[in-house]
Amino acid sequence: MKLLIRSARIVNEGASFEGSVLVDGGKIAGVYAGAPPRLPEPGNDVETLNAAGLLLLPGVIDTHVHFRDPGFPRKGTWGSESRAAVAGGVTTVADMPNTLPQTTSIAALREKNAIAAQSSLTNYFCYLGATANNVDLIAKLTKDDAFAVKLFMGSSTGNMLMNDDKLLNRLFAECRLPIVAHCEDENIIRQNTERYKSVYGAQIPFAMHPQIRSEEACYASTKQAVTLARKHGAQLHVAHVSTTRELALFDAGEKRITAETCPHYLWFCDEDYAAKGAFLKCNPAVKSAADRAALRRAVAAGTIASIATDHAPHTPDEKQNPYLDAPSGLPLIQHSLVAMLELARQGFFSVETVVERMCHAPARIFGIRNRGFIRAGYAADLVLVNPRAPWQATNENTLHKCGWSVFASCTFSHKVTHTFVNGKMMMNNE
Repeated sequence: MKLLIRSARIVNEGASFEGSVLVDGGKIAGVYAGAPPRLPEPGNDVETLNAAGLLLLPGVIDTHVHFRDPGFPRKGTWGSESRAAVAGGVTTVADMPNTLPQTTSIAALREKNAIAAQSSLTNYFCYLGATANNVDLIAKLTKDDAFAVKLFMGSSTGNMLMNDDKLLNRLFAECRLPIVAHCEDENIIRQNTERYKSVYGAQIPFAMHPQIRSEEACYASTKQAVTLARKHGAQLHVAHVSTTRELALFDAGEKRITAETCPHYLWFCDEDYAAKGAFLKCNPAVKSAADRAALRRAVAAGTIASIATDHAPHTPDEKQNPYLDAPSGLPLIQHSLVAMLELARQGFFSVETVVERMCHAPARIFGIRNRGFIRAGYAADLVLVNPRAPWQATNENTLHKCGWSVFASCTFSHKVTHTFVNGKMMMNNE
């Protein structure tokens, strides 16, 4: 059946207006401003959903997730994490390569895609990870082979850390896909770690995390990546930018070199380690209140081009280890959109900016066709949000398989009520 979503507040392409959207065959058949179009009576092949009072947004495209599948079913699976994703209004994800096996070959990429095809509720793409041994392969890749290449210039598992200058120059010179870089200088981090171990032994306070994975480590690595990209004309997207200093390396509107940040860098700061401890430990580290304020301004100004989550679930028992043994990573995908809309409500940027950074920009940066916008002929990836439905996130109402959220105890004004993926209703939480 056709579906008419009528009388919503549509937020799309910098505008906000009352209107309706007609969905037919998994695609957007029409976008209508003002009064709903004259269509056959409901029951004659048209179903109507009255969305008066609700926001209608394009589905969120999250280009940075770790769904942990294959290899880590205790932490998450394509089924569990995509369920949390649609509950949060996310309709498309791009999964990182540090699974088991690591996604560093075409065979591993095909295996992961096959798993996702069986159980993901979202649209999906998968990265291929760069290693010292697969630069020849990466040089041959096209968009038909992989979504993009993930480069770990710091903080990697297995053999995916790449900090050899010769190999990095080759990669940036020969890769034809977007390079998404985790930028932290591993040597600086190791030196900082040894310094704090000499003071605290094995009991390093979690509050020291932003001193160990420091501003200096982030800036040095990000500067190196940006320099290499400009030298070779590569397309570079720097993941999870966390410091004020890094922002000077980017220009708003630049298309080949772009920056991403995440909701937790915009919401939390180093003062929150006292209460959250390991449950705020992520790489790069959440930094100071001044960094948080600068990142918020950069989102509004466009210096930060896109928002992604770096959704990375770990089990509570893993997180309850001492600092050196507690893994880094936060489950975020269920609450990313409502957190960003809450920051918009507080006046840091507009709802239109949230849609630009979370929906439009990821589609443009990564060349995702026919998604990320509310346009006739595009896939009907759509989200309805009630902007006046306060609720509190808890560990009990999270859908992440790990059973917790860094946003637990936070109150949000916006509530995702419906999520449509390719025209199919994947979540209804009226």
